[in-house]
Amino acid sequence: SSRYLCRSGMTTGMDLRHARTFVTVADLGTVSKAAARLHIAQPALSRQIRDLEQELGLKLFDRVGRRLVLTGEGEQLLGDCRGLLSCASSIGERAQQLRRGDAGILKVSASPQFIEGTLSGFLDRFTQRYPNVQVKVIEAIAWSDTLGMLERGEIHLGQNLLRVVQPDDPRFASYPLEAVDLLAASHAPLMLGKSGAIEIAHLAAQPLLVLDTSFVTRRTFDATCRLAGIEANIVFESRTPHTLLAMAERGHGVAIVPSAVRIDRYPLRIVRVTYGGKPLREYLAVFWDKRRSLPSYATAFCDMLAEYAREVFPISRPSEP
Repeated sequence: SSRYLCRSGMTTGMDLRHARTFVTVADLGTVSKAAARLHIAQPALSRQIRDLEQELGLKLFDRVGRRLVLTGEGEQLLGDCRGLLSCASSIGERAQQLRRGDAGILKVSASPQFIEGTLSGFLDRFTQRYPNVQVKVIEAIAWSDTLGMLERGEIHLGQNLLRVVQPDDPRFASYPLEAVDLLAASHAPLMLGKSGAIEIAHLAAQPLLVLDTSFVTRRTFDATCRLAGIEANIVFESRTPHTLLAMAERGHGVAIVPSAVRIDRYPLRIVRVTYGGKPLREYLAVFWDKRRSLPSYATAFCDMLAEYAREVFPISRPSEP
């Protein structure tokens, strides 16, 4: 059964079966034809019409010979009942799609640079495979923003670096993606080591443009500086990697940014930052709350995103020698 809103604004209980019977009789004009169409006995159908008229307090049909003809009130209610049946049918179809797991809403948070460099190209691929899934992307700069949305149940998936969550944290599960290296981008040539890389110790004397300490990559950079026994010459901090790149383009220093950021639009020399010959590297991941069951299309989203990331990462690479 359902609840039916009359034009008068009064709400009355209406069984969908009664609404279907009313519409069928109105369409076919006789009880016998309607009973045959609905596969019920004629007395039962007549009783349903009487029950509906009593429930609504309206006479819906006049008998003219062997036919039932809509009254003026019945004419006005017919369109509403058709809409009610159409809505019920749509809900049934929608529920069937949801049971199949290929329809619904998927809410995903990600950093601005991941949205720009990865999600913007990936979403078309996912939509082609799952046209009935509406993906809502929410920008989240810091992990604290994503964490809050996951805990409040506002998103299904949240992207960040794998290390923001401890492996033994009972609250979250993760799906690892590709690695992100720290890059140094400069307008001027830098002292390079092997394979177009620069040792972090050789950056000590350079004016550095870095992300603020809310970023894991910045904390990784600081920790590596301590290991190398150097004090970085930081002249500017930002929460936006492209701000650092714009400053570097104007010659204000060397921008230290992750390889997930698109740098190709800036005329800069790009090298990989290393320590002891090894790149400063972090891994990306997608997280979700273990307490919340994921729809099957969310799992498919993670699988397809990982495959896409393998194709396009790193978003930015060191410049050719």
